[in-house]
Amino acid sequence: MIPFEKKELDGTDDKALIVHPDLGALNQNALEYRLEEAVGLALAIGLKTTSARYFTVRSPKAGTLFGSGQVQQIKTILAQEGASILIVDGTLSAIQQRNLEEELEVKVIDRTGLILEIFGARAATAEGRLQVELAHLDYQAGRLVRSWTHLERQRGGFGFLGGPGETQIESDRRMIRDRMAKLRKDLSHLRKTRTLHRSRRQKAPWPVIALVGYTNAGKSTLFNRLTGADVFAEDLLFATLDPTMRQFSLPGYDKAIISDTVGFVSDLPTQLVAAFRATLEEVTAADVIIHVRDISHPSSEGQAHDVEQILMELGVELEGGEGAPIIEAWNKVDLIDPDDPDSVQLPQHIPDNVCLISAATGQGVDQLLEMITETLSRNHKTETVTLPASDGKRLAWLHENGRVLESEQGNGNLILSVQMSHRNWGRYHAL
Repeated sequence: MIPFEKKELDGTDDKALIVHPDLGALNQNALEYRLEEAVGLALAIGLKTTSARYFTVRSPKAGTLFGSGQVQQIKTILAQEGASILIVDGTLSAIQQRNLEEELEVKVIDRTGLILEIFGARAATAEGRLQVELAHLDYQAGRLVRSWTHLERQRGGFGFLGGPGETQIESDRRMIRDRMAKLRKDLSHLRKTRTLHRSRRQKAPWPVIALVGYTNAGKSTLFNRLTGADVFAEDLLFATLDPTMRQFSLPGYDKAIISDTVGFVSDLPTQLVAAFRATLEEVTAADVIIHVRDISHPSSEGQAHDVEQILMELGVELEGGEGAPIIEAWNKVDLIDPDDPDSVQLPQHIPDNVCLISAATGQGVDQLLEMITETLSRNHKTETVTLPASDGKRLAWLHENGRVLESEQGNGNLILSVQMSHRNWGRYHAL
């Protein structure tokens, strides 16, 4: 069990016990960090956690996941601590969830259900709410087991002969399928609108920068510092859900666009990755990706690995290829104390694509902007273009979409040395 003194949200009387089924995949430190994260997830929806523990599960039980002795131990702890909710920091099948609720006589929720609850409470935009509802229905569709007698009752048939009709479980499944079909249709319309907006941005000469990272790594704080916006930023898991785009000042450019995306987390439910795929496509269309890492966190490497796994699921190429270059912003360096042996320490070798920053204090942010500009320029190509002096349309296009480094005039022509992205050169040659 780990000790914790976390801030609690007012107005919430529900108390939760958190248990993590240790299947042997994590070491001791990783287990404690995982429990701390689970406490943070519970806090994100206002649940007061009485304690957080892990149980070694050598042979998972098909009916309850935990052994019978462990189930009785959990029941005793629930009674002693007055907890009315059990959060299992892992994945439960529908049967396991039902059996645990019957054995323990409390509400049982697994990690996927907990994250879905957070997303449902936080989604602010119409698209976000639709995506969360779709993910929730997908999750619930597999949980319509015959756990309650009302699911076994039959509804009356139709017509003169009547007949057995359909059971409640079949009716519920049909309603869920119909609702999911409607949600997918509505989301497809929103996806088309988002694609149109993205294509308009791609026609503009402004570079697009996408912020990605583990939840609570400081993406929104960095976003606010760069743009002067007031996006909600709090020391809370999943403080930001809906993507936000703003323009900001970037050295060498008239303007640039930066996108703040939802934070990632280990074991992010597959339903959510699928539902939010359209939103996260903003990342795949970016010119530069900024991976914000909480470098002061003891499990920073593991968090970075989880982020990279989700990016790969989205089709983002992490090394080489034609994908957008990735800059790592190692955030919260102000929380590292080199003289404290218990503090996380920076590695001796800092990779070339890394910038040390503190989004809260502004330390290193100017260097990060310079690195973004340098990375954008490195991804550009310089060509010499000869134009008739009278071709004002192409000349204006080159000035709007690229950098005119040199210009000479002779024999009624303009000879220009122009630097642009490969994408813009393709567009220019297609004119």
